Amino acid sequence: MSRTDKNRKGKISGRQGGKRKESHARGNAPIRKKPLLKNPEEIRLNKYIANSGVCSRRDADIYIVAGNVSVNGEPVTELGYKVKLTDEVRFDGKVIKPEKKEYILLNKPKGFITTTKDERGRKTVMELVSNASRTRLLPVGRLDRNTTGLLLFTNDGDLAKKLTHPKHGVRKIYHVELDKNLKQSDLVQIQKGLTLDDGPVEVDEVSYIENAPKREVGVKIHSGRNRIVRRIFEHLGYKVIKLDRVIFAGLTKKDLPRGHWRVLKQQEVVNLKML
Repeated sequence: MSRTDKNRKGKISGRQGGKRKESHARGNAPIRKKPLLKNPEEIRLNKYIANSGVCSRRDADIYIVAGNVSVNGEPVTELGYKVKLTDEVRFDGKVIKPEKKEYILLNKPKGFITTTKDERGRKTVMELVSNASRTRLLPVGRLDRNTTGLLLFTNDGDLAKKLTHPKHGVRKIYHVELDKNLKQSDLVQIQKGLTLDDGPVEVDEVSYIENAPKREVGVKIHSGRNRIVRRIFEHLGYKVIKLDRVIFAGLTKKDLPRGHWRVLKQQEVVNLKML
């Protein structure tokens, strides 16, 4: 492995990105027609509220039942009620509108925790993107305080849920630096899979970083369990000195210095939604 990700043979190398999936013809498989939407212009009221940045859908249901919401001047307490974008929706008497979806990619530096606020006064990642948008953006997943690298922020709750749900298996690639050289036998053991305190864990790929000491390793993994990369090496008696996420869901750190953020390109958003 080189210092970042994959080479042409599919191994992790210095060039960020990976192999494209081969396309396959459908052959004579039957074509399934997509069901027609009854009214594509209508959306559920709780989703409308959540898209406006007020709260989550679950909390919106609570506020609806409590009578905090009105549509076109009439109170609405019915769960599942649908509205149009042309309707006037008020929350506690104030008109609300769905926000434009925004997507911000941060190259997180060390020393910041991934949370919206901290009661102990520690620095949070929200400080780094405070001037990125006027809308309420939230981090997708977590990076611990001492881990650096890619962290996505968005107000698109549906996409955030998709990228963090285990069934979608979103791939992440980490550059790991250990306190000592990784034994070949331990590398093989990681490739085969380990069993930690909370169950078995498998990595998609692990290898030494090209042209670097044996203590530098590249790990490709789709598990989203807490501190999973650090725990893998700690389980084998190693201490992780540095941990950097160099790829997240196909997004790379190219032209993004540490501590800086950028807006995702339209095609990048499309790619994320197709995962």
